[in-house]
Amino acid sequence: MKHKLGIVGIVAALFISLVFGTEVTTVSAAPKDLVVHFIDIGQGDAIYIKTPSGENILIDAGNKAKGHDVVKFLKKQKVKTIDVMIATHPDADHIGGLDEVLDAFVVKNVYAPKISHTTQAYKDFLNAVKREKVKIKTATTGVKIPSKDKSVQMKFLAPVKSYAKSDLNNWSAVLYLKHNEKTFLFTGDAETKSEKDMIAKKVLSKVDVLKVSHHGSKGATSKEFLNVVKPKYAVISVGKKNQYKHPTKETLNRLKAAKAKVYRTDTQGTIKVTSTGKTIKFSTTK
Repeated sequence: MKHKLGIVGIVAALFISLVFGTEVTTVSAAPKDLVVHFIDIGQGDAIYIKTPSGENILIDAGNKAKGHDVVKFLKKQKVKTIDVMIATHPDADHIGGLDEVLDAFVVKNVYAPKISHTTQAYKDFLNAVKREKVKIKTATTGVKIPSKDKSVQMKFLAPVKSYAKSDLNNWSAVLYLKHNEKTFLFTGDAETKSEKDMIAKKVLSKVDVLKVSHHGSKGATSKEFLNVVKPKYAVISVGKKNQYKHPTKETLNRLKAAKAKVYRTDTQGTIKVTSTGKTIKFSTTK
């Protein structure tokens, strides 16, 4: 009898341990973060975002020679599927590496502004999209990108309107991302013309993190634009000793006047931004 009671006691103890152990784990589980990587690929843009629910978002992939580096970086992050790919505009230093990414991963959705180009880099991008058997969705002001995560909201603020075919930078898809209380603005190469149109359309608001447009060129990130978005942090994706002399003193001075803390891929390497939804943390890797 005592032996039977002993067995019952052990089983009961194990049951209580399992039940209460599971409850404790559930209660103490911290909410997941949103992580943004500004990948150091030299003179160009490549941004990888992972949402708290595990969705993978890629904005641009540098030039043709950097496609392999972007694929390698994504694989290191254990990416298998890209839920959203954004080609901000047809310039080679933004879309040149996207064909290699499209060939390496399953890509579910592709967004791009409705402007074409005759370059080989752009043709390679279109052919890779065709091979992936997905249709390009138009990135334009007001278009929302759905997310499984209720804490994440994404929408395009630009292009607000059509521009000349030669004015590729102002066609840039500008993405606004909100993670609970924290906000990000990814601007591609949008210049002052696009900035003025966004201001006139009243689509801009204060943001925590600004991806500085056009690698810090003087033709973007105007004083008027900064007065509206008032970024706490500014990230410049730019190549070391590039021929364009980006970022320019004019832009750096405007960011300084706006009291934005500046991070740069040419001096700090890949920049990782972690958002809890309430706080933001930066780390860099060369």
